[in-house]
Amino acid sequence: MRLIIVSGLSGSGKTVALHVLEDLDFYCIDNMPAALLDTLITRVIATQDPIYDNLAIGVDARNRAIDLDHLPDLIHDLRGRGVNVEVIFLQAEDEILLKRYSETRRKHPLTDKGLSLQEAIGRERELLGPIIDSAEIVLDTTRTNLYELRDTIRERIGVRADHQLSILIESFGYKHGVPADADFVFDLRCLPNPYWEMQLRPLTGKDALVIEYLDEKTLVQSMYQDILQFMQKWIPEYLDFNRNYLTVALGCTGGQHRSVYMAEKLAAELGVEHGLVLTRHNELPAVPTTDK
Repeated sequence: MRLIIVSGLSGSGKTVALHVLEDLDFYCIDNMPAALLDTLITRVIATQDPIYDNLAIGVDARNRAIDLDHLPDLIHDLRGRGVNVEVIFLQAEDEILLKRYSETRRKHPLTDKGLSLQEAIGRERELLGPIIDSAEIVLDTTRTNLYELRDTIRERIGVRADHQLSILIESFGYKHGVPADADFVFDLRCLPNPYWEMQLRPLTGKDALVIEYLDEKTLVQSMYQDILQFMQKWIPEYLDFNRNYLTVALGCTGGQHRSVYMAEKLAAELGVEHGLVLTRHNELPAVPTTDK
């Protein structure tokens, strides 16, 4: 049985995530009282009905604080009983959440308690602290649109096979901030920068001229080998620890050249052995989609 617990801040995309999982034939339950989760799973296991082989449950801050506090212990217990439990947490920066609420005119679920919207978001972060501490993957949707989030859920979560580690190699620019979802972060700013070559400045790390330029730099290849060997050593440890997701972030100044080049190169090599290796380039324009 595969159980995905989807949680996160209101306005960060939980409902979208559950809808995508439902499209992928998960049996989905939203706004599940955390206090009833153990009873539900026990009952589901007892039925042995294949309709529940893939189950996704949304848990949010409308639960009692004491029930949310006990959730990590329940997750640990379920895993001990052989349930493949994954905890997915979605979040976004406060400024973005405030903007989304102002645009949709939706009411935050905690504003009924006499809190302002800003205070409600802060209280929600506090209440959901135990869940984010248990999360295997944290998706920050601050700069993610609806279609990108759908693709992420499909690619990283929906199609992952049991006992397979989903690896994401992402590039970013330090001037835009470090991704919140990274397990490992590598700083590439010490490497030769194609930005200072005028003919390479408008290109990216996916372009042949930039690839050729960086392929010829001894320091770049030395960094690549060091990161590759590090990952080859530690990925098996993540597998032995029964982790389902691993996110590696590679950063340069602007996130256009060095980090993109390195992410693509690492993903290609690691994919030979581990299969499911995805790339994401946070500072490059999103690829147009035909998804409606």
